[in-house]
Amino acid sequence: MTLPIYRADDDPGPSFVDLLSRVGQGPRWDVDNAPGASSDHPLRLTHSTTVVAVRCADGVVMAGDRRATSGHLISYRTMEKVFPADHHSGVAIAGAAGPAMEMVKLFQLQLEHYEKVEGSSLSLEGKANQLSQMVRSHLPAAMQGMAVVPLFAGFDLRRGVGRLFEYDVTGGRYEESDFAATGSGSLHAGTVIKLGYREGLSADEAIELLINALFQAADEDSATGGPDLVRGIYPMVATITSAGFERLADDDVSARFRGLLDRLSSTRGTTSMGANPGARATTGGKGSKKGGAAR
Repeated sequence: MTLPIYRADDDPGPSFVDLLSRVGQGPRWDVDNAPGASSDHPLRLTHSTTVVAVRCADGVVMAGDRRATSGHLISYRTMEKVFPADHHSGVAIAGAAGPAMEMVKLFQLQLEHYEKVEGSSLSLEGKANQLSQMVRSHLPAAMQGMAVVPLFAGFDLRRGVGRLFEYDVTGGRYEESDFAATGSGSLHAGTVIKLGYREGLSADEAIELLINALFQAADEDSATGGPDLVRGIYPMVATITSAGFERLADDDVSARFRGLLDRLSSTRGTTSMGANPGARATTGGKGSKKGGAAR
């Protein structure tokens, strides 16, 4: 294949996607123009949104909201995004929901198959590499708009510490020393974690930090689901320690979120009662003087 040559006035610009389209190699499947889609009812992919993980003294804590979106619509409110990969590791998904769930199932199967064939489990580094290869193999679908960007974390039995990894759509694998976040609300969640993180957090402190991070992300990002007190739907939280992968009970997560909401309500209530009356009085005084001058 020879590279195309363009005149200066016909250059496609810096966009690699535009260049592919110019040479006839653009995406062959357009989400908005797929079979069954129309201008009034475009076909929308379901996407999972925000997942986070943080290291703690005992291992790693992972969490994810429960909302799945299709464009601007909420397509599913109780989606699970945090899964055990095996006994001592877990994977959290963000991106196109269908391919992401299939990737998790295949990843779990491959780890189980290796353990049965070899008689021992794959090292945590090997598990991270295996998932990297799977994400890399998914790149053609990612170029079609079905990207999958997971988080992987686990307790390294050889080192005796928790470790976590994040990925990009090309399969690039990056180990993070403290925390990781991915998905539409990752910027907001990551900022909250960065401000609240400190070395040697206990598992309980890490859980509280992640709950606060997801709540703040949901407050800023419409695709991220916060606690739904009416339906009783709360984000998923799991710990991975030397004892293995353990998901927190919904009642425990519910109690923690209610505690967070009580603290926020109390703080904001005190602020409004303490500061606003003075502000209103000052504004009122200025308003009266201006009113008098106008008359």
